[in-house]
Amino acid sequence: MTSKPKILIVYTGGTIGMVKDYKTKALKAFDFDQILHKIPELQQLNCIIDTISFKNPIDSSDMNIAYYIQIAEIIADKYNDFDGFVVLTGSDTMSYVSSAISFMFENLQKPVIFTGSQLPIGDLRTDAKENLITSIEIASAQNNGEPIIQEVGLYFEYKLYRANRTTKISAEHFQAFSSMNYPPLAESGVHLNFNHAILTANTKKENKLIFRKRLCSNIVILKLFPGITEAVIANYLNIKGLKGIVLETYGAGNAPTSEWFLKIIEKFIANGVYIVNVTQCSGGSVMPGHYETSTRLKDIGIVNGKDITTESAVAKMMYLLGENLAKEEFKTYFEMPLRGEISA
Repeated sequence: MTSKPKILIVYTGGTIGMVKDYKTKALKAFDFDQILHKIPELQQLNCIIDTISFKNPIDSSDMNIAYYIQIAEIIADKYNDFDGFVVLTGSDTMSYVSSAISFMFENLQKPVIFTGSQLPIGDLRTDAKENLITSIEIASAQNNGEPIIQEVGLYFEYKLYRANRTTKISAEHFQAFSSMNYPPLAESGVHLNFNHAILTANTKKENKLIFRKRLCSNIVILKLFPGITEAVIANYLNIKGLKGIVLETYGAGNAPTSEWFLKIIEKFIANGVYIVNVTQCSGGSVMPGHYETSTRLKDIGIVNGKDITTESAVAKMMYLLGENLAKEEFKTYFEMPLRGEISA
């Protein structure tokens, strides 16, 4: 650790990195190499800031596994040179990418804070400056020379969340994200207050960072709705190379009890496809067997997603499928918290 923490800003793209040309009214990419000049308030922070940007910034809608790996590789390559990282991405897919990054790093002992904005950094009423300044402050916060945050977080509109617990809930309001099943790790007001009781801390400091970048994207999300037909679900059986399904069920994990539905689910499992049961609700948990409509799914062998978000379930499935685990190992690891993504 240096006397002043060194923070690396990684800009991948997204609204936060755009400024308006007031002559043409067009948006153009912000030059983060000039960040201290453009945002002089950053010089008041007790840290040293460096930046790195994607050569071709990407829109959040274009996020994919290749970009996940690119972000993670930057962090892994610079891990020993910096005390914390702030990653700027588009907010639309931020919960997906930040959840994935949380699984790609094991024994993380430094903060990786994702943030972005609803308005470009050059707009008069932008939320970008506050989100960026506070994210850097959080990434550089230390206690007795150790980072206070030692996990992947997502900061937006005065709240720091565990990244793999988040969902984007609004395209209109500055408070764009929520974490229904886990409280904020920190809140920014007059003071920056950390919820120390729920923070992840790596007690085995001798354990080195492990970077895992084998991710499998041969998965789908299947959201149930009243009236969904046999033909629609059966067509998923024809997807070549399908490895996993995140099944969004009703309430506490309930699904149709029709024999045709259950037989299709059994065919998926017989074909070696992993199915994880997650709730469509914003908050709450899957509780297999709590109602009769979920008992059959439990008996068939569907994996219990508990209170995991859909975004985190997708990321965790990509990660575990990439590890080529045996069937029972996959179920065991998915149903246990690996990065604080589900409740034990």
